[in-house]
Formats: sequence, C-alpha cells, structure tokens
Amino acid sequence: MAVRKIKPVTPGQRHKIISTFDTITSATPEKSLLRPHRKSGGRNVNGHRTMRYIGGGHKQMYRVIDFLREKDSMHATVKSIEYDPNRSSRIALVVYEDGEKRYIVAPNGLLVGHKILSGKDATPEVGNAMFLSDIPLGTIVHNIELKPGKGGALARSAGTYAQLSAREGKYATIKLPSGEIRLVLTTCRATIGTVSNSDHNLERSGKAGRSRWQGRRPRVRGVVMNPVDHPMGGGEGRASGGHPRSRNGIPAKGFKTRDKKKYSAKHIIERRKK
Repeated sequence: MAVRKIKPVTPGQRHKIISTFDTITSATPEKSLLRPHRKSGGRNVNGHRTMRYIGGGHKQMYRVIDFLREKDSMHATVKSIEYDPNRSSRIALVVYEDGEKRYIVAPNGLLVGHKILSGKDATPEVGNAMFLSDIPLGTIVHNIELKPGKGGALARSAGTYAQLSAREGKYATIKLPSGEIRLVLTTCRATIGTVSNSDHNLERSGKAGRSRWQGRRPRVRGVVMNPVDHPMGGGEGRASGGHPRSRNGIPAKGFKTRDKKKYSAKHIIERRKK
C-alpha cells in the first residue's frame, strides 16, 4: 500500500497523488458477483431532487460483498485482491471448499493463496471472522456487527480498525476508529486485522474532473446563495452570512444532533473525540 505523486506534465496532474495499486492482482471482476448499479442523480422515486451535488459519473457495477461471513467451519482460499469503485478499501475474491465464490473486504496482509475461516473453529489470524466472545482482548478487528446475523457495519473503510478492549457478561467493549467506546453483544462477529489501502487518505484527485467522474457535482457555499436558497444567503457584497447553519437551519460547529432518547445511547460508554 503506497501512493505516488504524478509528474506535473499538465495542470491537472500537478497536485495529483494516487495509489500505486501494487497489491491488486486481478483487473477483471468475478462476473457472478456483479450487479447493475443504477445512479439516482440525487432524485427520489418521484423524480424530485432530494440530495444536491450528485449527478453524472462513470458507469459502475456493484460488487456483492459478504459482510455476514456466516459460512462457518469451511476454509476459503484467497484467489485475488481487486479494486472496488464503490468503496475506499480493496476487496478479496475467496473460493470456499465447496466451490462457492464470495467477495470480502480485504484486510492488510491478506495475500493470494492465504486460507481464511469463520466461526467457532477460527483462530485470531488476519482475515478470519470470529465471535467477539472468542477473540482475545486487545485484538485489532474490523467489519464489526452491531446486531447478530445482520452483517458487519463498523470499521469497513480503508485503513480503519477497532480494538476489543474488554468483556463483561453478554457485552464486549470496543474502541472505534472515531475514538468512541461502546458496548457490542459478544454474539456479534468481527474480522481480524486492519482494513486494506491505509494510504487512501493521502490521495489527492488533482482536478475537478476526477470528482465529476465519481458522480460529484460542484458544491456551493451557503454564503454565496440567495436568501431563498439558504439561511446564510443574501446580503450586500461579501456579507458574512450570520451564524453557521445548514440549509435546514440546524446550527453547525458544536451543535449536538443525536437523539438523547435513542435506544443505543445506553451502549455508548464514551462519546467520540472532538
């Protein structure tokens, strides 16, 4: 996992920093695990725009990822490490002993030919999926479930990981990438290791066009809008715009928006670091 700075031959390449893609072993995805990925352009079923700054972008196919890892006590062999346009991490194509193929989120250190395992028989090695009740304390994990059998939801993006710090009763204490410390049921699964492509945060697109390729349209500041479009819009000349707030009038910069009565609030021991 490394990045390379492009030689400034053109203005668009002057600030461009991209991945070396040195860990990728196959450029052709597994056809049976591809699904059409229709773009919404920020519109809902009625055709009304409900999300701004979305549109265009290159055509993509969705790779079906196995976040569940519920195929227990059966070894799978890693056949290839691939690029996925739908996420920041790399994905790994694994083939089980019965011939079934699946994609998983590839952790750092997982190589072609490695064997992985899920369930009670698994050992705490990179790529193995285990129950939180069986993972040794202090282990680095990713792809953590919040509800048993629902599939991994936490620590899935490039370079992220969480740490299993304690266990008491039916709950395990996990420190998340944000710094939040929360309780998760020990019957939930997690995968051992850190998510791949840890240098993703060092990448720079170099030009606006690359954002357009990814389906992102130019984002406009609220201060430069008209009063009808944004609470901070309007005014003569370069007006400051008043108190920072969202388009819906919700204050920014420190205003707490989390519901105090949310059912999962009792599972959060320490909120995320500012």
